[in-house]
Amino acid sequence: MTFPAAPAAPARRARVAVSALFLTNGALFANILPRYPEIKAALGLDNVAYGVAVAAFPAGAIVAGLAAAPLMRRGGSARIAVIGTILTGLSLLAAGIAPTGILFAMALFVGGASDAITDVAQNAHGLRVQRQYRRSIINSFHAIWSIGAVLGGAMAASAIALRLPLGIHLGISTLVFALVAVTALRFCLPGFDVDITPDVHADDSKPHKKQRPTVSARLVWMLGALTLVAMAGAVAEDAGNSWATLYLSDSLGAASAIAPVGFIALVGAQFIGRLLGDGMTDRLGQQAVARIGGIIAAIGMGLALAFPSVLGTTLGFAAVGFGIATLIPAAMHAADELPGLRPGVGLTIVSWLLRLGFLLSPPFVGFIAETQSLRAGLLVVPVAGIVAAVFAGALAGRSASRNNKRSSE
Repeated sequence: MTFPAAPAAPARRARVAVSALFLTNGALFANILPRYPEIKAALGLDNVAYGVAVAAFPAGAIVAGLAAAPLMRRGGSARIAVIGTILTGLSLLAAGIAPTGILFAMALFVGGASDAITDVAQNAHGLRVQRQYRRSIINSFHAIWSIGAVLGGAMAASAIALRLPLGIHLGISTLVFALVAVTALRFCLPGFDVDITPDVHADDSKPHKKQRPTVSARLVWMLGALTLVAMAGAVAEDAGNSWATLYLSDSLGAASAIAPVGFIALVGAQFIGRLLGDGMTDRLGQQAVARIGGIIAAIGMGLALAFPSVLGTTLGFAAVGFGIATLIPAAMHAADELPGLRPGVGLTIVSWLLRLGFLLSPPFVGFIAETQSLRAGLLVVPVAGIVAAVFAGALAGRSASRNNKRSSE
């Protein structure tokens, strides 16, 4: 077994810089999520209107997601990621101080659009850095994103406890993380990304062969199954993002400073799952990890809904975060390696379609909450866990994971 040479200093600095960008991306949105109940009450929104309004964020992401590639060709992935970060922060600030539900939704739409571009750009730059490392480090960036989400949630909980007005709270978070992003830009890799491919083991001296797309029934089935796995992760994650704080405060009577703990538990457990994800995948394979994770999420949230309490629900959301931690990365990775497609096509299709989970989940849960109860609406979470477990067969098994590991050594 041979080990790759240590990366050069610019690559190590760029890794820290990209980590900072992922941190800001996770923290910015997490700063407003725990304050959604306050915004909902201030604007007088019912559950349906609230669900439609928060769905504007993923709607903006779907509309603008394809704009990332041409923007990066013009400005470079690092610069576009930083500009997107600043626009996302300003949009979320506007959403927090919006005087009407329509303006709240419009600000979230712009925030989702800029966030989608930021997400693609920071991942693209992370892949550039990974190429120089000659080994996989992309999961570590997503773990840092989870740290940012926990940090943002903790900042919001503190602001609520201190009775800090929304405008001041979100203004501080926007300024702080914009400064972090601008500083990180100085240490990112220079130049553009047109010469970078996602294959970290490719030989730079050899041109890459273009692969003609070959559509078959099996390919369509695999794309559909991988999309369902990714969407299951998206639906379960969105339930924690959009409804955990509201459910704990309104349905279970948790204090305003305690209610955000459900969201924090989800993203915190998700972070732990991502830290352990690479090792578990190497040992068990993507298929087993996703199946076990889906079962953990389904049982954990199912028990929390069957026996409602503040502590039990918090633990349930933690089980969800841990269970779904690897679903979306695994589905994306598997889609990108589907035979018969050009590099990146499978990844693009699954990434595009999984956003439907983030788009459709809030109004769907909101409709059930309005007609039945929020507790009934959150049944989508254990259902999503079951879907992930059922369709995990589309992911790589243990033998394939071991072969991939050997090829990287």
